[in-house]
Amino acid sequence: MATMVETFPRTDSSIRESVISELRWDPKLSTSDDIAVAVKDGVVTLSGYVPSYYEKDEAEKAAKRVYGVKAVANDIEVKSTFTRTDPEIARDAVREIESHISLPADKIKVTVKNGWVTLDGSVDWQYQKTLAESAVKKLRGVLGVTNNITVKPQVTPTELRSKIEDALKRSAELDARRITVEVNGGNVK
Repeated sequence: MATMVETFPRTDSSIRESVISELRWDPKLSTSDDIAVAVKDGVVTLSGYVPSYYEKDEAEKAAKRVYGVKAVANDIEVKSTFTRTDPEIARDAVREIESHISLPADKIKVTVKNGWVTLDGSVDWQYQKTLAESAVKKLRGVLGVTNNITVKPQVTPTELRSKIEDALKRSAELDARRITVEVNGGNVK
């Protein structure tokens, strides 16, 4: 017999306490005590200072994991303890992208200005765009990342539909006959 679970809206103060606990719990956030948390109508505002863009990003992800959070305003500032020049960061970013075998390094261009990394170019898959950003956001001295990489798949939507249908048929856990694949322009449902 299925039981019904009632959910109640959480108060801003309980959401705030949960976000603070989540920030302290996350081992990727070494400076969670330097992050202030405010909540108004389920919208969390994070402020304070962290030593890397990576930690700023991880703090945002931690806040989003908390039940009752509707949105996050990430006003955390990156105050790097390492002063690095833009050319140093750019060289490291290029090396990092080149070190990933699944990234087409020749199709990704890096620009660095005042510690802010901008990625441009095109890749075949969304995971490559995400991987390129993840690779550079962890570098020392990076204050932020703008990912302008576009995803340009090498297959047509019709070919993609066929490939998805074939993949579903190969899956033993799904009854693929009850799943439909629709193509509308560049969108596949």
